[in-house]
Parts: sequence; structure tokens; C-alpha cells
Amino acid sequence: MSRVPLFLFACGAIVLQAQHAYTPADIAEGGRLFRANCVLCHGPEGDQIPGIDLGHGKFRQQYSEDALVKIIQNGIPGTAMPPHNLQDLQAGTIVGYLRSVATSGRTVSGNGNAGRGKAVFEGKGACTSCHRVSATGARTGPDLTDVGSQRRAVEIEQSLLDPDAEVLPQNRYYRVTTKAGETITGRLLNIDTFTVQMLDSKERLLSFPRSSLQAAAFIEKSAMPSYRDKLSQQELADLVAYLVSLKGI
Repeated sequence: MSRVPLFLFACGAIVLQAQHAYTPADIAEGGRLFRANCVLCHGPEGDQIPGIDLGHGKFRQQYSEDALVKIIQNGIPGTAMPPHNLQDLQAGTIVGYLRSVATSGRTVSGNGNAGRGKAVFEGKGACTSCHRVSATGARTGPDLTDVGSQRRAVEIEQSLLDPDAEVLPQNRYYRVTTKAGETITGRLLNIDTFTVQMLDSKERLLSFPRSSLQAAAFIEKSAMPSYRDKLSQQELADLVAYLVSLKGI
């Protein structure tokens, strides 16, 4: 990594200038690592801590990109920022992801109303047929009880319009084919040396001895339908507003 610190000034804050190129795969991995290690304190938009806006490259001091990598790895002594056991490339992809956040923006299709969005979620969108919020809904899709504390508004909107654009590893569906010729698709709950446990489309917990299977693999495409032509722009904005409001119990 380059050791030359480059900075731009904007709105009275120090903004880190791009120093390294990251591929889409790098950025996707950086997003995964950010959600796994950083989102709890910094929030999905990176602006949950006063005076710091990671999504816009704004910090309390001047930092080169390499310095940010070291902060991610080593933390900041005397503060709540802990160290993380990440390699240089892993920490670098987090920086690359945060840079992409700034360029992708935070606006969605419009100003939504969370109350109306809940009605869309439970009604026209039929989201509870797959997803669960608190104690309501099905378990065949990801639990959305705290999706607003994990995902950015633009990421939620993208998932609604183009579900295949990014399928998080934990949300991929799994398909097994038994030696008897039966094919079952569902959410993978656990896989070990001897068995595969899944939740099928009827929410049945199934367990298969691996010796009974002729094929087993993840499905790369999302099981979720696109709402691009199913909801109006206002309904989409309302649904996004509702999902963003879900911060857990």
C-alpha cells in the first residue's frame, strides 16, 4: 500500500482521497467484514458515532488510507475502538467498501412513511410469507427484526428491486438431491461431516445423512422476487422506510 497521505477538504471535515483500486468482489467482501465487525458501533451508514462519518470519509483527525487499515487492525487505545484480527487486505477492503458507500449515496426512491411501509410489508408485498419480524411471519427467509441496524437504506432498496445483485452468504438457499431422486430446496441450518440440516419451504426441519445424497450445493440466485414492477415508487419508499426502522427488540 502507498505511504503517501492524500486528503481533500469538504464541509470543514477531512475527507480521505482514494489511493487504491478495489474490485467489486473486494468491495463486497469489505461490506461483509464491515457488517460483521463494525456495524454494531458505527451503524450501517457509518455515522452512528458523533463526529465520525465513515461513509463520507470524515474523521476527527487526518488519516492516510494505510493509517485507517492499521486503526481497523489495532484499534485506538483509550477509546471504545477495539482491535480486529484482520489481515492487511481484509482491512483494506473495508476501507474500499466505505469509499464505495460515499459514492453510492444514501438517498432512495423517495421519502417514505414507515407506518404505511408496514402495511405494504404485511399486505401487498406479502413479505411475511417468507420473512419474520419479531414474533410475526415465516422463517423460510432471513429474519428482518433488526435489518435496519445491519443494512443501509440503498442496500435494502437494491435487495427489493434486484435481489440477485448481492446475496449475502448466510442468505443463500441450499439444494440437495437424494439418491432416490428427490430434490429439496431451503435454508441451510447446519452442515457437518455426516449430515445436512435444512428448513424447507414449508418450514419443516429436515436432516439428511450425507451418504444419502447424490448432490448438494448452494444456489447463487436469490429466492426473493423483485418488486420493481409490483410496487409503486411511493410504496417502495414506504417499505424501505419501514425496514430501515427495524432496529431489533
